Amino acid sequence: MPSILKEMDRADLINIERLAHILKGLSAVEFETLEILLDEEASKTITQSLKELAAGERIPIDEW
Repeated sequence: MPSILKEMDRADLINIERLAHILKGLSAVEFETLEILLDEEASKTITQSLKELAAGERIPIDEW
């Protein structure tokens, strides 16, 4: 067992095990959504796009 795990508090280790179990249970779509949410740059891009859409600044798909 890596030394970092030996130094962890038992409660921390249990929380990490619970997190691992949750992550393993995610569907492909849920996992991809989590990746986007954790990617700060992607989150900023999506937020900016939503603001532009709300302001009517969208580009029609045929003009891409």
